[in-house]
Amino acid sequence: MVMSRRNLPPLNALRAFEVSGRRLNFRLAAEELGVSQGAIAQQVRLLEDHLGQSLFLRQPRGLALTAAGASYLAEISRAFDGMTEATARLLARPEQVTISVTPTVAARLLIPKLAEFSAELPGIELRTIATEALSDFDRDQVDLAVRQTRAPLPASFETRLLFRQELIAVASPHLVSGRDLPLSVEDLRALPLLKDAHDNWRAFLDSPGPVGGATFNQTALALDAAMAGQGVALACRAFVVGDLAAGRLVQVMDRCRVIGPDYILLRKRSATPRKAAQAVWEWCAQHLAL
Repeated sequence: MVMSRRNLPPLNALRAFEVSGRRLNFRLAAEELGVSQGAIAQQVRLLEDHLGQSLFLRQPRGLALTAAGASYLAEISRAFDGMTEATARLLARPEQVTISVTPTVAARLLIPKLAEFSAELPGIELRTIATEALSDFDRDQVDLAVRQTRAPLPASFETRLLFRQELIAVASPHLVSGRDLPLSVEDLRALPLLKDAHDNWRAFLDSPGPVGGATFNQTALALDAAMAGQGVALACRAFVVGDLAAGRLVQVMDRCRVIGPDYILLRKRSATPRKAAQAVWEWCAQHLAL
């Protein structure tokens, strides 16, 4: 039969018994727990009354465990050892820092650099929230965020400019194989143009008319399609630096456009930020900036 937790002896009584059983002396047990000898003796008597049997033999020169007491001590000691180990594992966990970023920042900037993050900040567990929605720092327990925003922000926020939006047209080298680069606007219009939710093609091409092509709700998806040879995507240069360097994408036009808003690292202003959160702030300012 499984005993209900409500019927278990008081934890203080169990602790007094466990220490007394190891020490076989109420005075030494009292010293270890920082209480009076009388308090230890009272807790042990409480436990014996609860169990309905003696756990110790009170002898002139100290204590001796009864057979039942010795068996019970082994089990209780094992339980306390388990709690000690569980607590040690809990306290040894890396400190968690939460960052809120857009899905494209997560996919194109943050995730590719997580190995660097772990190597440089091994004692910190980074929790990433990828969303287009603005996060409430208090409600969502967010330590810092990367967002597109325009200055000035309220004085309650601390900000750091990461990079401006420099738009460039990119495609898989296989899509433009055999074509002379850079492409003209007419050459570009002969290719499939991939759009994201921002749909900046008209501004980029100085074109008042509609621009046709497949549409994606996230820039990262449009870039995936571009790398698969499905068309030409328009993206902020910061998101494709690695792909351009690796040859997965090529810039197909010399034209570029710098538009707002900028990408900003921000957090609530604090006179005493957590050390872990401060370390992540500095890491992001260094590794996510262009």
